[in-house]
Amino acid sequence: MKNRIVRGVAGTFILISLALAIYVNINWLWFTAFVGANLLQSSITKWCLLEDILKKFGVKESKENCC
Repeated sequence: MKNRIVRGVAGTFILISLALAIYVNINWLWFTAFVGANLLQSSITKWCLLEDILKKFGVKESKENCC
């Protein structure tokens, strides 16, 4: 469950920042870059702040592997 939430939040942030870059200000693309860099960092280090936050809120790790 945790992985699905992390992916959903990251995808939502990227889509929102792209819309803001188109309709508000091009500098919102920096936020898109930040989200992408965070995803890259978490794939290398296997650490994600959002996962730690979700763990503190009691969200369980899913037992099934999906794709």
